[in-house]
Amino acid sequence: MISKKSITMMGTLVIAGSSLFVLPVTNYNASAKSETINFWYGGDGDKDIKPIIKSFTKKTGIKVTIQSIPWSQYNDKLLTAAASKSGPDVLVVGTTEMPNMVSSKTVMNISKYVKKDKSINPSNFFEGSVNTAKYSGKYYALPWYVETRVLYYRKDLLKKVGYKHAPKTWSQLYKAALKLSKRGSGMYGFNVDASEPTFGFMFARQNGATLIKNGKAQFDKKPMVSAINYLHKFVKNGASPKQDLKLTIGQSFGGNGKVPMFISGPWMMSSIESDSGLKDSQWGVAQLPSGKDGNTSNTGGGDIAVFNYTKKKAASIKLMKFLSTKTSQLEYYKNSDSMPTLKSAWTDKSLSNSKIQVFRKQLNNSEPMPLIKQWDEIGTNYLQAWQEIALKNSSVKKTMTSFTQQTNKLINK
Repeated sequence: MISKKSITMMGTLVIAGSSLFVLPVTNYNASAKSETINFWYGGDGDKDIKPIIKSFTKKTGIKVTIQSIPWSQYNDKLLTAAASKSGPDVLVVGTTEMPNMVSSKTVMNISKYVKKDKSINPSNFFEGSVNTAKYSGKYYALPWYVETRVLYYRKDLLKKVGYKHAPKTWSQLYKAALKLSKRGSGMYGFNVDASEPTFGFMFARQNGATLIKNGKAQFDKKPMVSAINYLHKFVKNGASPKQDLKLTIGQSFGGNGKVPMFISGPWMMSSIESDSGLKDSQWGVAQLPSGKDGNTSNTGGGDIAVFNYTKKKAASIKLMKFLSTKTSQLEYYKNSDSMPTLKSAWTDKSLSNSKIQVFRKQLNNSEPMPLIKQWDEIGTNYLQAWQEIALKNSSVKKTMTSFTQQTNKLINK
């Protein structure tokens, strides 16, 4: 999915209104046929994408009109465009939206191009990203940028409670969090994120859970119930806040470290560096602690697709491929902090920072949420179920059973 958390999550991509501008043709092969294609982009097109599109125009002679649309409106506009068979030529697709984009015939099947062109071979990209770009065995997009979750932690505070490195297992994470929470009133050890809809599912997978099997939710089965019980233990014993504390990163992670460990994506790097007041030596990032079935993280990000009803297929395919090149992905990373999906891009010196490389390692063990049309609503319902458990101390088993029944009704609508 494309994250929508205000301030911290992909903040460079979210804008208040929409903008529209056309990039001029400059210095291109005179023999190239001049044409204009439309690119729909969720976010600040001027800062993040305009320089890359300018390079594309210079190389190909193809003009590109960029329409930058707030994420809150983006998917609805795409579905409306598909219904009218009139919209963009090229578009960004969020990593949880592919089922809806395919069923509404918004995106074009590009499988034949993927098979023919070695430069866009799926093996060039991280597997988790590839899985977001296909549906029912067919390819409908190319992976563009990726994010995954890792553990952020205060090195200095963990050292004070006897840990020379980040927790590597669930057991270590809980024990360290409990020790850190004993520092005084209002102090915690770890944040069980009450506003992140993938959080509990990520831990369930680490505990061996299959989330959806044969079209039915498995949330009431032992692996997920046990994982939610594990997370609830943090809240019950004061090692984690029960709900979002509404603090800035400086207030929560900086200073005396009210919440010295949390799980989040790469967008938090720049926030910590600029707003926490911490020295680089005081904090670190690590791969997620392992449950009994590994440390699988969640893959998010965005893919590039071609509109199913485009009348400019050749030019649209060219732009889609161009945006998926190493050069384009690295420039997009420079502009937006959105990480490349191409494995080869990660040898570039701009990604050589040891903290950034932790994300590279975690991407080897990261998967998207199940690709079903109802997933966003399921995620919202999970947050409500978690609130029942965290705030009202409701039975985990009963709550997850009810949540499973609710989900199956939703899937079978």
